[in-house]
Amino acid sequence: MSDPNASPFNALPPVVIALAVVIIGLELLFQAATAGYLGGQGGVGWRLAAIGDYGVLNEVVDWMLANNTYPGEHLLRFVTYPLIHGGLVHALFVVVFVLAIGKMVAEVFSPLAFLAVFMLSAIAGALSFTLLLDSPYPLIGGYPGVYGLIGAFTFLLWVNLTAHGANQYRAFVLIGVLLMIQLIFGVIDGDFGNVVANLSGFATGFILSFLVSPGGWHRVLAKLRQR
Repeated sequence: MSDPNASPFNALPPVVIALAVVIIGLELLFQAATAGYLGGQGGVGWRLAAIGDYGVLNEVVDWMLANNTYPGEHLLRFVTYPLIHGGLVHALFVVVFVLAIGKMVAEVFSPLAFLAVFMLSAIAGALSFTLLLDSPYPLIGGYPGVYGLIGAFTFLLWVNLTAHGANQYRAFVLIGVLLMIQLIFGVIDGDFGNVVANLSGFATGFILSFLVSPGGWHRVLAKLRQR
């Protein structure tokens, strides 16, 4: 019989909790600054300043490519932008996905592999966002990294379904539904930057799972040979 007083966070891998705490902690910091509790009058502009300094901006990447120079302060944007969000609702949705999908991935993957999937998927999303598009909007938020975790989760489902001789394409139902929703919002907003970044994050997370999951490619190959 389970302990009714047990914390629900006990079931979450520490690496998932840590990532969620960083994301929501930064958002609460911005919320406090906007409300005037931090930074005085200047605190109101903290979020915009953070987006300008740590978000992924197409013009910054264009400048780096045109001048063939890559300052560390600008390369850092590719790993800091997933931690900055446009508002509380934006951050909360990302945290919910991190806790829900991240729990299932982190229970199988090592903590390092979990973080690698999230961050490398975010980097891949940012590269696609800047190299394939010319969006006037900054790229911020953890969705590309979250979609990478969805890619890893899809990989786990795919391996499991394949091992049991079931229809492995069922593993891609979640990403299909999410992609459809993304496309609808893209049409409404007239901007497909987030669609490209998120889909690239998903593909990266799925492919990385062949390398960083326990057993990796050899496990998948063994499952396929058993069919």
